[in-house]
Amino acid sequence: MLNDASSEPQHSTQNQSWWRRLSAGLITGAADDDPSGIATYSQVGAKFGYATLWSLFLALPLMIGIQIVSGRIGRVTGKDLGQNLRQHFARPWVYSILALLVIANVINIGADVAAMGAALQLLIGGPAVVYGIGFALLSLGFQVFIPFSRYSPVLKVLTVSLFAYVATVFVEKIPWGQALHGTLIPAFQWNRDYAVAIVAVLGTTISPYLFCWQAAQEVEEIRSSNEREPLSDKPSQAPDALRRINIDTSVGMVFSNVVAFFIVLTGAAVLHAHGKTDIQSSAQAAEALRPVAGRFAFYLFAAGIIGTGLLAIPVLAGATAFAVSGGSGHRYGLEYKPKNARFFYGVLIVSMLLGAALNLTSIDPIKALYWSAVVNGVCAVPMMVMMMLLAQRNSAMGPQVVRGLVAWLGWAATVVMGIAAIVMFLTLGNG
Repeated sequence: MLNDASSEPQHSTQNQSWWRRLSAGLITGAADDDPSGIATYSQVGAKFGYATLWSLFLALPLMIGIQIVSGRIGRVTGKDLGQNLRQHFARPWVYSILALLVIANVINIGADVAAMGAALQLLIGGPAVVYGIGFALLSLGFQVFIPFSRYSPVLKVLTVSLFAYVATVFVEKIPWGQALHGTLIPAFQWNRDYAVAIVAVLGTTISPYLFCWQAAQEVEEIRSSNEREPLSDKPSQAPDALRRINIDTSVGMVFSNVVAFFIVLTGAAVLHAHGKTDIQSSAQAAEALRPVAGRFAFYLFAAGIIGTGLLAIPVLAGATAFAVSGGSGHRYGLEYKPKNARFFYGVLIVSMLLGAALNLTSIDPIKALYWSAVVNGVCAVPMMVMMMLLAQRNSAMGPQVVRGLVAWLGWAATVVMGIAAIVMFLTLGNG
């Protein structure tokens, strides 16, 4: 039973420990800081110092808002995001968005697998490609052969690996005055590279696979609990359930952005300050730390890449399988045995294996990740528009339609991501 991991009693959760109440939001937030995200945050910190920290401060409330929306959609309807989109919007639009999501997620899986393999190679030597594929197969085995109710607590424990990036900062002396200034006072630089960096931070922080995963995990927790039911069927559970989602999601997104903040801070204080401004990957960032911050910081950073990858690639593959299966009308869920949800597990396995196989090709992972960001930019905004329309539609959400501050934050996030997508396309191909 999932009650041991993240139960939500029907009437009150006041007597639960804070750890048991954290589930979908915490895991989703932690998965946002995947090895590809670490590379992006390291790059902007190394190149621009403290001048981009404000963008994380801006992104936090927007991220909380849109993720609460996705969590509520799953908890209210008892259906994942793909299934909801299929039922309420034109199929050609839904299928087009899902196709883009698959492309972006597979590329991200490939980049994360490569980063994990490179990180282990830095630590112990040996073949990075073999290590990366081994990590992919290990993660796949967990998802296929372990029920979600027993696998979810493992994902929660893996979130602890992100503290490696908080610890890394304290190995080096940080000019906190400059860092605080960069966080609270935007230091705009009116040039293309800076604009692209801000877009990259926003795109890394607010990603479509996170929407899909959080909604789907709420559905999984309904299915694996003896007490939870969709709020559309059991509105008496709504006050406590919505409160839990708000707290869980807020904690998860704050955790995610604090870790991202420390990664950018590490890049600024350690790499930028020592003239190392051209960082292309998370493994390269770890290697660059060794001569200037010492072996301990290097080991922490590299080990963190592996831990976050073990958390993120199952979320990427799982989000892909949930969205495609729900959006195409097939049975889905990690609580099902593979033989009872063949299409779902087929998508899960193929997406993971395709991502891992990218490491056996001559494709440049940095360029692949760049195009993944482009695809995500195309995918995110229409998906967010559909989510917001769905969340405010009585036929889908009933009395639990999203209103007030959460609705404002969700729409604000959609507008900001739309502006980011426009900036991305205006700068596309210009170097």
